[in-house]
Amino acid sequence: MVGWFEIPVNDMNRAIAFYEAVFKVEVKEVDFGGFKMGWFPDNNGAYGATGTLVQNEAYVPCQDGTLVYFMSKDVQNELDRVEAAGGKIHQGKTQISEEHGYMGVFIDTEGNRVALHSKA
Repeated sequence: MVGWFEIPVNDMNRAIAFYEAVFKVEVKEVDFGGFKMGWFPDNNGAYGATGTLVQNEAYVPCQDGTLVYFMSKDVQNELDRVEAAGGKIHQGKTQISEEHGYMGVFIDTEGNRVALHSKA
């Protein structure tokens, strides 16, 4: 049911560099009527939503509140790149259950708590 997500940032350049390094994707910077945005690539019709980084005084990064999960082939792949990119591991790779796979959580360079999910 999720169609879009927005992750608040204080420094767009720093945030884009972090997410590009962790996910090995290109984040496209866009000025959207006073909102600096960093659009994640679309999912090419694959299951799941896409979203953006957003810098605006109305958006405040935090570790509390809604938790966005990024899909992964193996969450350990992204977790292994988090610290080198300037983030922190909040929860290492953890099995949810045999049926539901694994999760991991990190704190990005902006102070947001963000999660990962994979079947393996």
